[in-house]
Amino acid sequence: MKAMVLAAGLGTRLRPLTNDRPKALVEVAGRTLLEITLRRLQSVGVRNVIVNVHHFADMVVDYLKKNASFSMRVEISREDVLLDTGGGLKKAARFFLQDGGSDEPFFLHNVDVISSIDLASMMKFHRDANAIATLAVQQRESSRQLLFDKRGELCGRQTGNQPPEIARPSHELRPFAFSGIHVISPRLLDMMTEDGVFSIITSYLRLAGQGERIAAFHADEYYWRDLGKPENIAQAEQDVKRQALPL
Repeated sequence: MKAMVLAAGLGTRLRPLTNDRPKALVEVAGRTLLEITLRRLQSVGVRNVIVNVHHFADMVVDYLKKNASFSMRVEISREDVLLDTGGGLKKAARFFLQDGGSDEPFFLHNVDVISSIDLASMMKFHRDANAIATLAVQQRESSRQLLFDKRGELCGRQTGNQPPEIARPSHELRPFAFSGIHVISPRLLDMMTEDGVFSIITSYLRLAGQGERIAAFHADEYYWRDLGKPENIAQAEQDVKRQALPL
């Protein structure tokens, strides 16, 4: 099984922790965000991973070498210019299509989120739903909400107080916050017509409008935290100490 870890961001919200290191190497309870993410993926059978890098890229490369890539096969996708989630995945597409291609779904996981979301159940849900992509979502406050119909299919998004962007009309739209964890079927890669720097959500909305199924995996029962700010790192460490977050 394969995965991509999105780790190329500048980590500006995490300063001063990222003044001398990439956000992937910021630690929670003595373990880097990259190690935590890789171990989580490894626990559900992922053995081949590609990690995109930009800010302090060589530090990530050296860290993986020092730790023997945590007994996984890890490739690096260097981005001279930050490509955002969609552009980053498109640049790394060959990793998932090599060796004659594959129809095996893969994970796409932000390095700066931490959770107890059952990744094995999410993968099974994706396969059973025959979706082109499955997004782990929760009912929580967020300035950016994805809009799903009652069948759990992506229909649009809502950003702040702006008018909703609707890709697929529905009589009933339900807002959910995205967790930064995806399961993707490789056939999506050939459908990404966007180029350069772009969010994968842009591709999802366009494809949803064309009738492709982008499914919601409801993850409200699981622990989840965005680690984009120093105070969130501190809170995650407290959660580990009181055993609310198993590491």
